[in-house]
Amino acid sequence: MSRWLIKSEPQVYSFLQLQNDGKTSWDGVRNFEARNNLRAMKKGDLALYYHSVKGKEIVGVARVVREAYRDPTAPKDEDWVSVEVAPVKPLAKPVSLASVKANAKLASILLVKRSRISVVPVTDAEFGEVLKMGNTNV
Repeated sequence: MSRWLIKSEPQVYSFLQLQNDGKTSWDGVRNFEARNNLRAMKKGDLALYYHSVKGKEIVGVARVVREAYRDPTAPKDEDWVSVEVAPVKPLAKPVSLASVKANAKLASILLVKRSRISVVPVTDAEFGEVLKMGNTNV
């Protein structure tokens, strides 16, 4: 099982909205690196859910419930994909970007190293450290 971090602006699609909806298509990604990461996701993989731009904090955990399929929001002649994700649980304590940057155990996390990419892999150790910081067990 792989671990991921997915980003959304909370005013566009918040973790609370994901909880209310029960699942969603993670579509609209238009970056080749992020697209390749979507293609690598497998059903059952877990993802940290990060609120970008406003909030700048990891707020929840989601699970991939459907593997990559053609993104229905993409032009027909373009090769973009979506996955479906469902909420697992919110973090008991959101983990701010500042606290991620301050934690030496997260020095290599791609949230910081590849900050412009909306879907990035995280290591098991990074995933566990974020959950520990968020006082959350999954």
